[in-house]
Amino acid sequence: MIRLISIRVLFLFLAVSTSTIAQQKQITLEDIWGGTFSAERLDVLRSLKNGKEYSVLNYSREESASTVDVFNYESGKKVRTLVNTKDLPGINYIISYEFSDDESKLLLATQLKQIYRRSSLGTYYVCDLKSKKLTLVSEKQIQEPTFSPDGSKIAFGSDNNLYIKDLATGVEMQITTDGEKNSIINGITDWVYEEEFAFVRAFDWNKEGNKLAFIKFDESEVPRFSMDVYGTELYPSQQVFKYPKAGDPNAEVSLHIYDLASKNTEMVALDGYNSYYIPRIKWTNDPNVLSAQLTNRHQNVVDLVFVDAATNSAKLVLQEKDDAYVDITDNLTFLNDNSFIWTSEKSGWNHIYHYDKTGKLINQVTNGNWEVTNYYGFDQNTGRVYYQSTENGSINRDVYSVLRSGKNKVRLSDKTGTNSASFSADYTYYINTFSDTETPYVFTLNKAKTGEKIREIKNNTALKAKVDSFVTSPKEFSTIKVNGAELNMYLIKPKDFDPNKKYPLFMYQYSGPGSQQVANRWGGANDYWHQMLAQQGYIIACVDGRGTGLKGRDFKKMTQKELGKYEVEDQVAAAQHLGSLEYIDADRIGIWGWSYGGFMSSNCLFQAPDTFAMAIAVAPVTSWRFYDTIYTERYMQTPQENPSGYDENSPISHVNNLKGDFLLVHGSADDNVHVQNTMRLVEALIQADKDFEWMIYPDKNHGIYGGNTRLHLYKKMTRFINESLGEPTAEEHIQIKN
Repeated sequence: MIRLISIRVLFLFLAVSTSTIAQQKQITLEDIWGGTFSAERLDVLRSLKNGKEYSVLNYSREESASTVDVFNYESGKKVRTLVNTKDLPGINYIISYEFSDDESKLLLATQLKQIYRRSSLGTYYVCDLKSKKLTLVSEKQIQEPTFSPDGSKIAFGSDNNLYIKDLATGVEMQITTDGEKNSIINGITDWVYEEEFAFVRAFDWNKEGNKLAFIKFDESEVPRFSMDVYGTELYPSQQVFKYPKAGDPNAEVSLHIYDLASKNTEMVALDGYNSYYIPRIKWTNDPNVLSAQLTNRHQNVVDLVFVDAATNSAKLVLQEKDDAYVDITDNLTFLNDNSFIWTSEKSGWNHIYHYDKTGKLINQVTNGNWEVTNYYGFDQNTGRVYYQSTENGSINRDVYSVLRSGKNKVRLSDKTGTNSASFSADYTYYINTFSDTETPYVFTLNKAKTGEKIREIKNNTALKAKVDSFVTSPKEFSTIKVNGAELNMYLIKPKDFDPNKKYPLFMYQYSGPGSQQVANRWGGANDYWHQMLAQQGYIIACVDGRGTGLKGRDFKKMTQKELGKYEVEDQVAAAQHLGSLEYIDADRIGIWGWSYGGFMSSNCLFQAPDTFAMAIAVAPVTSWRFYDTIYTERYMQTPQENPSGYDENSPISHVNNLKGDFLLVHGSADDNVHVQNTMRLVEALIQADKDFEWMIYPDKNHGIYGGNTRLHLYKKMTRFINESLGEPTAEEHIQIKN
């Protein structure tokens, strides 16, 4: 496609269109990435067991000190300070903290070094709140230190082995010895478990603190992946780690229980169950009964088994099946009688179920054509279950309580938008966080019984006033019917929108399974960028296509074995429908996305070259053959089983169709979506003799950030958009791209 455009930036023509707009400022990229729109939040809040107080981690710039302060829920007044780093020799600041179960000790995290998305190495101290004695947990950099239930010991991981430290004697005991880098890991998850099953600590104390269950990962047969790290030295180094790509061997996992009294470790036999993966372990309230969630390689069967630690025997308590896949969650909750709460999509929507300790269904707690989006907990005293759901529309979130019988439901939140809750330990109070597209985060204290607001804790009225001083436009929510489905959508139009004019359309999406971008909540950096672009003369659209979440099991899982097929069809159909509107220029439609969204934007441009004039793909998957086992096979099975699903939906297979303008971006140190994806797509484009723009950010991971990086990236993308979709004029034309 040959496009003639003006290199003049459009907002120069539009900023003075009305006196109101002229009085307001235009959003700049420096505003977005310089902290102008930073929001106030509550930091590291912990509810104390008395149910009347909570603690918060604070930092004083004036005193250069971190404090853990305790506040009264009802009055909001500070009651006391538990620790102050000015009084703790060797500690300059606290990154996070955890209480022992009896709240007599604090575990303080300092000097953390990130490993992957959720994992880190750090230096940790235990502070005895009564004696103020400070104990270094280990001279080593350690992972996931965790108090025993009585607070007398700490278990942690280091160098692929597990250790227990006795806080009274100071003795550090190594309980595994076979840990070896890129071979055996004890009690800490491997890369793919961390990323796709979303946890790092693969060990758990029983209720009496005399047994420690853990998962062992044998990575010996997992292929190695290496990344060059360019750094600042004369020669680059390499980061080498085990990364199983779709269809390749995973780590072999096994479940073990260590007995502190005998100092013996026994492996639990799980051969009779679907134990290819062990995505969760959790002790029940019985100190001799361990629960384990197990699943097969396809992840479409989940076995909940109970392990009797006294006899080292396992029995199946509950089995969940789905034709596509079963999601793994952290919602399993054991009640006093060892009955348990479980969430499932077996009704077609995600709901809460109550089972007895043998796995017999007592009742379905919630029901309806809406999704439970968060399970908050169960109050043993009142018998009420607390949860968040989409009962008020799939783009909204509300907080509810209901008896475990399913009766006497109460809507606790009262504002339409996105509400989330953090409950006090005894479920007397909860802190509600509310936002919508026009209201930044408001934190209020509410009564858990009725939802009645007691007081406002913190708001962002200053941020709201600041945003109001800039030119912005509302998000216009609606639905669009394409391919037989009602899809959620929002539009952002220029402030001085004129229906008699033609505007370029710039679409944003992510589109991954179960995801949501069209939501009634306060926005982030991309939303400010989209506002900036809207005021420069673009209409922004976002459509959540089939395969995204919160519209039921069938809507979410209909893309099974065909990732990218139906999602692309929906984005193309939506673009064509919007392009038929009088005020949209169908010749100037672009699309962008990051990660899965980059996979999608590439496919849309390549597969619908007469619909899209341009696309930007940031850190994209370009073939699911290059991505990890757990995520990819959950939706696609293996490439050996489903080669057409992998190859026919790969952007690499469609490069010959490229006619529009294409910008491809990746970080060279992306441990998640490897830069290999971009390199293979680049080679395919070159061999197809297609012109395109691309940018590699050295030593940047999947987030592509650090220093000036984000500002540079968004400047580059903004220039590309203006050059590709900008308003053609009779002056200063240049020929660009294809």
